[in-house]
Amino acid sequence: MGKEIKGDSPHFGKGDSPLFRGFYDRDTIEVAHDLLGKHLVHVDGDVRRVARIVEVEAYLGPHDLAAHSSKGLTPRTRVMFGPPGHAYVYLIYGMHWCVNVVTQEEGHASAVLLRALEPVRNVTLRTQGPGLLTKAMGIDGRLNGHDLLSRDLHIVDPGPEKISIVRRPRIGVDYAGHWAKRLLRFYIRGNAYVSRP
Repeated sequence: MGKEIKGDSPHFGKGDSPLFRGFYDRDTIEVAHDLLGKHLVHVDGDVRRVARIVEVEAYLGPHDLAAHSSKGLTPRTRVMFGPPGHAYVYLIYGMHWCVNVVTQEEGHASAVLLRALEPVRNVTLRTQGPGLLTKAMGIDGRLNGHDLLSRDLHIVDPGPEKISIVRRPRIGVDYAGHWAKRLLRFYIRGNAYVSRP
């Protein structure tokens, strides 16, 4: 079981306030579920981009053969081994940035990948896929290790919402043996911005 959340309410940081650290310092699958419907906010100069999180993937730590941390602590995975509530941003195929949120206690090395977003404000490019959403939100490697409790990059809770969550295997992890079949991709049923059903 995950840790009990301590705070004013189970909906940490309502409105424009970032989610509290305790939101991220819980079981990774619980955090993945609870991120669905939350809003990712990136303030870049005078532009405030906002998008709703509609699809995620959970990576459970070094024992999860699909997780970067399964290769151990490296310069690339250092942030993943760090404290919860930080952005783990890395480059794939030499051209696309991906953004994750680090979860659980420091050293656990788990994270949730953001796979798709639904535009809310000042987001005009495509957001159906991890490499597309970072481009649309203006997120790149300069934000690797960034504290998600900061003003310029954070996640907020827009308020209670009833959603139905679909569970599927993660995408692009065929190399991970039996871990490739685990149902660790979660998305909002019926949402048009999901990257793949």
